[in-house]
Amino acid sequence: MIVGLKDKDALKRIVVKKSYPISNKQISFESGRLALFATGSVVIEDGMGNFLLTTCGIGNPKDGDFFPLTVEFQEKYYAAGKIGGNRFMKREGRPSEASILNSRMIDRPIRPMFPKWTRTDTQIISTIMSSSGLSDFGWYGITGASLSVMLAWVTEFEWPVAGVRIASDESGNFIFDPTFDQIEKAHLDLTVAGTLDAITMVESQGSEVSNELMVRAFEYAHAIIKTLCHAQIDFVNEYKEIHALPTTTLTVGETDESVISSVASIVTDADIRLLYGLWKLEFHDALHDLVETVAEKIGYDKESNTPKMGDIADSVKDMVKTHMRKTVIETRTRLDGRATDEVRPVRASAPILPRAHGSTLFERGVTQVLSVTTLGGPGDIQLIDDMFEEDTKRYIHHYNFPPFSVGEVKPLRGVGRREVGHGRLAEKALEPVLPNAIDFPYMMRVVSETTTCNGSSSMASVCGSTLALMDAGVPLKAMVAWVAMGMIYEEETGRYEILADIQAQEDFLGDMDFKVARTDKGITALQMDCKIAGLSMEVIKKVFDQSIDATGYIMGEMKKCLAEPRKELSPYAPFLLSVFVPEEKMREVIGKGGETIQGIEKEFGVEVNLEDSGTCTITAKDQVSGRAALEFIRNILKDIEVGDIYDGKIIKVLDTVGAIVEIARGKEGMIHISKFGVKERIENVNNVAKVGEIVKVKVYSVDKEKGRIGLEKIVETPV
Repeated sequence: MIVGLKDKDALKRIVVKKSYPISNKQISFESGRLALFATGSVVIEDGMGNFLLTTCGIGNPKDGDFFPLTVEFQEKYYAAGKIGGNRFMKREGRPSEASILNSRMIDRPIRPMFPKWTRTDTQIISTIMSSSGLSDFGWYGITGASLSVMLAWVTEFEWPVAGVRIASDESGNFIFDPTFDQIEKAHLDLTVAGTLDAITMVESQGSEVSNELMVRAFEYAHAIIKTLCHAQIDFVNEYKEIHALPTTTLTVGETDESVISSVASIVTDADIRLLYGLWKLEFHDALHDLVETVAEKIGYDKESNTPKMGDIADSVKDMVKTHMRKTVIETRTRLDGRATDEVRPVRASAPILPRAHGSTLFERGVTQVLSVTTLGGPGDIQLIDDMFEEDTKRYIHHYNFPPFSVGEVKPLRGVGRREVGHGRLAEKALEPVLPNAIDFPYMMRVVSETTTCNGSSSMASVCGSTLALMDAGVPLKAMVAWVAMGMIYEEETGRYEILADIQAQEDFLGDMDFKVARTDKGITALQMDCKIAGLSMEVIKKVFDQSIDATGYIMGEMKKCLAEPRKELSPYAPFLLSVFVPEEKMREVIGKGGETIQGIEKEFGVEVNLEDSGTCTITAKDQVSGRAALEFIRNILKDIEVGDIYDGKIIKVLDTVGAIVEIARGKEGMIHISKFGVKERIENVNNVAKVGEIVKVKVYSVDKEKGRIGLEKIVETPV
């Protein structure tokens, strides 16, 4: 916002733009050109054609007990020179999955930087308006959101925050802002957000990455984050020299001090101790009863809501939180009685659903998730339609979180951002261990139904999905286990404790949710959110180290259910076979106008899918027809060699010369009149051969230059 800007002066305004060397790139910030009424706005460019506008809007205070912050990431088809949509609708519609994931990614590190009890309506919108199409620019929205809030001069914001995306090969050579092609080949893909002092958010996928490489990647990313944070501070100072910043004040709710004092005088250590060792619903019921008892003792008046029930409840919860945190720090004992490194009891059962291709019920304490695998053919592969070129996915994970799973009654309103985010997280964890399309050409869909939740349901969905895929006979390269690590941090002393396998109450009362997915060799995925200012590298290293034992225990329990993928697919799964077709053979397999493929499908009752990569997949209802079609295609691919034997069909008779025999689709040879294996002289070939007759022949000559194949009929001697 340019303060005091009038129409008559609008075209004379000064646009502030400055470029900064960030790693191997020149990143520029610009403000004052677009979105002049937004409270704060910034454009980020990278010199490669990527152009991201991010705005911050500060509205009015809202009633409620949460921070009304909304973060949106918008893709525009025009950004990539694309006319998207369908035949009937060309306007951008509902956000793509990539947009939803980018919105969540921006929200998570920005939200904790505002005061906890902020009640001012706040909206951040990032719009990608120009894209090279070579790389994802969404993660720049974290830096854009931070800078736009700073330009709105929100003094309560703990600024600045920045985000980076890096890729690494197995040797630890890092690339900042990798292209899609580089990410596809990377050993590690890591997105990190942080401040000048600490890491605040992590998203990662890797091919069994070691702890050591992961820590080095964090250090590399944080060095770039600090450079971006300094650049933001410099840009705001430069902007202030030219334009006045708006005066923006947030409304931050505060609990009445007299209520805090009254609650503290009523609630005893013994009262809080009664909350320990309870399961989730008992805990919430007991906490509710404690709040009601305290309110009665204080003299709460329901009609006038004096003092505010919200203040009473918040004060009681703060006392419980303080007590729980102190107990963990001093005795290493948790709310449910577990030690800090103790994982809840784990059990897995498979199969569960008789007609599903694969299914597993995974239970961790009270939390239980039913994961179901469905296998499909190439025709089932999902098309990805966003602002970039159309892409496909052969493995998808869908996560569902119905209200009954947490004992609530709510209307079903479709899939929310949480479900999309958790689904993509499970995909990241398992994609590195999936078989390639040649070895296993199936499309794979896993649905995780959260039937009961006491924390870590997304983690249970990963473990359950691993087993459900194995139950379906998917030959995973390794088993993946996942654990959610938490932390209690004491700001006054700097002491902290890492908690393995956090439950719902600990997620609510703690400072960190650090999810780690591992095989027995290394890390496949990470996700971390932090409620405090950030995590030091010391804490991050300790989380990685402690997660090894936790995932090791969980994996051991998983192996009691299934130690390896089943050798046979479900009888209800489609039958798929695949073969590689070299580029020079594709025309022979396809045939003129597709006649060869269409003929195979009609003759054998199968579906044939030939991709540009050369992968040819046959989907059949049974093995007999599938293998017959596969053998037919292999015959097309095989080079004809002297000595080869075929069952061929006579397709033409040349009276005094011989017979033309089709030995494979599109491949013909000739049996000369002298090669029919009879002693008598043949006057007319029609006497020994008929069109449509199946004959066994042997190749005795091949002239590749002229494309001629000489055949001789094999006459079987009667036994």
